[in-house]
Amino acid sequence: MTRCGFAAVIGAPNAGKSTLVNRLVGAKIAIVTPKVQTTRMPVRGVAIRGETQLVFVDTPGIFKPKRRLDRAMVISAWAGAKDADAIVLIVDAADLVAQPEGYAANDTAAIVARLKEDGAKAALALNKIDGMKRTDLLPLIERLNDAAVFERVFLISALRGEGVEDLAAWCAERMPQGPWLFPEDQAGDMSSRLLAAEITREKLYLRLHDELPYASTVETEKWEERKDGSVKIDQTIYVQRDGQKAIVLGKGGATIKKIGELARTELEEILGRRVHLFLFVKVRENWADEREHYREMGLEFPEE
Repeated sequence: MTRCGFAAVIGAPNAGKSTLVNRLVGAKIAIVTPKVQTTRMPVRGVAIRGETQLVFVDTPGIFKPKRRLDRAMVISAWAGAKDADAIVLIVDAADLVAQPEGYAANDTAAIVARLKEDGAKAALALNKIDGMKRTDLLPLIERLNDAAVFERVFLISALRGEGVEDLAAWCAERMPQGPWLFPEDQAGDMSSRLLAAEITREKLYLRLHDELPYASTVETEKWEERKDGSVKIDQTIYVQRDGQKAIVLGKGGATIKKIGELARTELEEILGRRVHLFLFVKVRENWADEREHYREMGLEFPEE
């Protein structure tokens, strides 16, 4: 008897959601950068444990939204949790323990309160425990458990894989009986065009995460299959001001050339073939308020 269902991974920005989902799936299906709110849309990764197929949903970070795109991301994250068969709240344990004001000042407090209000049950995954003393974690666990939301607490390192399989087993136990939704060898459901745009956005953030503002995006404009088996990909990086365009281009075009090289190399590894990647930079001041961009990202367009 097979089982199949959805497990939503939610949490505050930079808690390690994408790293955890990639680890659970065993393949890179979500981009990872040090920049907060890197994940903008639900990203689904497929994992198999025994006779159970788990569809892990990497959701955008949940925080207090200020802009339209922020609101769309938070709405998407909560929708993913509502529709899931299992919910995992991942928390940056090291960050919370290090804060003098503690847990109450973090976005996590609002997430736990919302879960309690919704009557939801979840697993708590305390992440980034590398080198931490268990005695430092006990007060945090007690505080989080006060809400009576969590069925289990897992101490994990998503980066190193510690404790991750126990968490996967907990999720698998909660999947309903039914046929698998994806082929056994499929790791995710993101289209190749969208994945290519996400890979380039990751390299953009990693190269310029201190200089480049949050409001930039990448779109795959053209995907051309060639007779020799290679693919030609044209992408546009949208920024909001001319000064940002200059930053992305770099002196003599050196920065965008390096971003293109890094993205092309990874895309060739993922796609298993030669990639011809061409990047363009355009100023589009209000791209974050245009409905079409939300549709392409699979996000609801919040009205003012």
